[in-house]
Amino acid sequence: MSNRLGKIRSLSGGHLDEKTGKGLQNLFKRVLKNGIHGICFSAYEEGQEPGDQLSEKQIRRRLEVIKPYTKWIRSFSCTDGNELIPELAKEMGMKTLVGAWLSDNAEINEKEVAGLLRLANQGCVDIAAVGNEVMYRKDLTEDQLLNYMHKVKAALPTNVPMGYVDAYYEFVNRPKITDACDVILANCYPYWEGCSIDYALIYMKDMYHQAQRAGQGKKVIITETGWPSEGEGIHGALPSYENATKYFINAQQWSMEEDIEIFYFSSFDESWKVGTEGDVGAYWGLWDMDERLKYVNKAVSLKDIKVYF
Repeated sequence: MSNRLGKIRSLSGGHLDEKTGKGLQNLFKRVLKNGIHGICFSAYEEGQEPGDQLSEKQIRRRLEVIKPYTKWIRSFSCTDGNELIPELAKEMGMKTLVGAWLSDNAEINEKEVAGLLRLANQGCVDIAAVGNEVMYRKDLTEDQLLNYMHKVKAALPTNVPMGYVDAYYEFVNRPKITDACDVILANCYPYWEGCSIDYALIYMKDMYHQAQRAGQGKKVIITETGWPSEGEGIHGALPSYENATKYFINAQQWSMEEDIEIFYFSSFDESWKVGTEGDVGAYWGLWDMDERLKYVNKAVSLKDIKVYF
């Protein structure tokens, strides 16, 4: 870890104020090339959305795009072809945080849980996530979620830790859920809370530490964080290529410096997310919808940019 940190520091040279926009882009590329802990993965191509069937071919192609840059991937579902993601990732030598997507549909929930357990017993799951932001969406009651968590925990191989994914504050507000987790899987988004990019890293650190205190010694993993490159802003949080580049570099710097495990959101831009998040939803990827790496050929202004090296 110290060697990786030294490499990144040597790249910045402590002189970012002297860098051109192209220089910042080059730093982004070098940080990414140096390797990040994890990426939230999606295989949905343009025109697809959750519920559509994913093919092995498209999953394999997209995994091959991100494989050189990360050791871990996070998947969100165990149905409709998503169950192939952990299998192929393992084949390629990556570790997996695998989620069962829970909603208000009990029949689908049972299929998701069964798929997660099948994958875990095949050795394709390193961390099992039972539900994603279910409390935030109010799809289930707390007791219903706990029932699913206990069911999965009882059937998992003993070497596979289990957790639940939600916004960091849910672990503060819902101690029963926090107690049921082996590992705290916290989503931390300064952007969605309207935080200016100038304070976003500090804000994310506070989110992490709140979850850490709630966990009382349990490991905390940041399962989602990121910054959109385009779209409407929220209060002081403004999407742009400059801000997204800066946020990525700062997040990865902190991840290495403090040995924080982060799954960056997200792998590829996804147009279908416009329906749930507005126009900003389509622009969270490190790669665009055509699988081209972003943040490397855009005009980037360094005015007022502060990168925390």
